[in-house]
Amino acid sequence: MNKVKVLVVEDEIIVAHDIKARLEDLGYSVTGVAITGKEAIEKAEDTLPDVILMDIALKGNMDGIEAAETIREKFDIPVIYLTAYSDDKTLERARVTQPFGYLLKPFDEKELRSNIEMTLYRHTREKSRQDESEKWLTTTLDSVGDAVIATDTEGYIKHINPFAEALTGWKRMEATGKHILEVLRLKDKNGQKIEDPVSKAVKEDIFYGLAENTVLISREDEKIPVDIVGSTIKNEKNEIIGIVLNIYDISDRKSVEENIKNESSRKMDD
Repeated sequence: MNKVKVLVVEDEIIVAHDIKARLEDLGYSVTGVAITGKEAIEKAEDTLPDVILMDIALKGNMDGIEAAETIREKFDIPVIYLTAYSDDKTLERARVTQPFGYLLKPFDEKELRSNIEMTLYRHTREKSRQDESEKWLTTTLDSVGDAVIATDTEGYIKHINPFAEALTGWKRMEATGKHILEVLRLKDKNGQKIEDPVSKAVKEDIFYGLAENTVLISREDEKIPVDIVGSTIKNEKNEIIGIVLNIYDISDRKSVEENIKNESSRKMDD
């Protein structure tokens, strides 16, 4: 059975190595010791631990709370805060980063083990629910009869359904992970770039349409008139976790409008 991997982030070296020794005595594998927030992020990326013990009051430009927030967003690694401070202001800042636990210094081995084991259990359960939710979302989006693209809150594509593949010219394997603006190239009627639809959805929660006469430039450089509806995906805490964009090909509608316009012009000329 593989050992649970733990990263220790503590700027007091003697304390850090004491925690490391205690973790190893408890049977955990310590992937490293970081003394700054920047180093914590780098070591989290390099070693991908199962859990991180993070001192809140790190010295330097980035404290443990800022480092934990970056690590959660980038790598989804659970963090347990280590702190000698329990004031309301510090704890409120820490709560925003959704930590899995707190250890108030000094702590003993029993507290250390129970916090780690409970954190691993909770994170596994949440990950399992998230995977099930994403599988359900993927199945739902694929069954929709319109072009649909789902992104994270930064605009990076998580899913693109078959209709969106056909419309944009991008295959799912190629589009996933790319920024929405690379795949969904949008211009207005004058050929100018228009507002990022993901940013608009985050700002407005839901929107119906972008610029007038929005045109999609496909991967093959075909110009396709489209309407776009964007909306947010939220979790049970009402936090935005993603964006869904419905893209409608309105070529036929535009052709009908153009024919009506031409017919009206002929009648006026007559």
